[in-house]
Amino acid sequence: MFDREKSFRYNGDRDLKIDKIPTSATGENLNKDDIKARIEKNIIALQDLQGKLYAQNHFGVLIIFQGMDGSGKDSMIRHILSGVNPQGIDVTSFKSPTSIELSHDYLWRIHRHIPEHGIIGIFNRSYYEDVLISRVHPEMIVNAKIGAITKLDQVDNKFFDGRFKDINFFEDYLTRNGFMVLKFFLHMSADEQRDRFKRRIELPDHNWKFASADIKERRYFNDYQKAYEDAIEHTANKTNPWYIIPSDDKWYSRLCVSDIIDRRMKELPLKYPDLPDSEKAELEKALAELEKVPEKSKKNK
Repeated sequence: MFDREKSFRYNGDRDLKIDKIPTSATGENLNKDDIKARIEKNIIALQDLQGKLYAQNHFGVLIIFQGMDGSGKDSMIRHILSGVNPQGIDVTSFKSPTSIELSHDYLWRIHRHIPEHGIIGIFNRSYYEDVLISRVHPEMIVNAKIGAITKLDQVDNKFFDGRFKDINFFEDYLTRNGFMVLKFFLHMSADEQRDRFKRRIELPDHNWKFASADIKERRYFNDYQKAYEDAIEHTANKTNPWYIIPSDDKWYSRLCVSDIIDRRMKELPLKYPDLPDSEKAELEKALAELEKVPEKSKKNK
């Protein structure tokens, strides 16, 4: 049986060549109906896992989705988490930082949205933007007025190596505090991105998705691929690996992600809490009281 968790996991244990990794399914021949049926089973399994996570309130899960514009991050979240209790989910979409956020360290706005124990937190884009978009557009770092950084040539490999260390420490910190961090890169080809942008322009009910900035950023597609390659290679390890998901087929990518989330969450010692004997005795009393017929009902009879 094809092991998606193992096949798409990257631990940082080898050189990463992102352009050599397929953006479409390989080794599997599944039709759309079969894929949807399997996703539905995964959603049901996730409902049970999320219920235990919430009730136990000892662990948290942070799921990060990164990918090029049009890679399917929004629809991924909408489909694979469709059956989960909204009370136990917290979704954050990170946009360009505000002036208030820029006046703090770059992880300040992130830490404010880390989920509570018992909650599955979803980041649609994340702190990785600070080693991706700013890697392609280093002038953003200069304009942010960070310490002694005043010139473009200061935004070099050494600068980003420091940020990679920050991120690794931050994720280790979260792990030590009971959080499972799951990182997904939705890997899409330039041709597929072009086709998805065309649909946004040509289909009236997709026009709202179109942004002219996406077309401008597409010019830097290869630069972003290199930035992703570098970021993933420097921040993947056995504890917090990256999952590089072939995403030219959205439904297949949803199957892969839902498979991996379920499998990884099953590694946590999740269970519904056991009540102490004293509280169990109180439950027995409450049950006995419920069996009694209220006085008014007796008179009515």
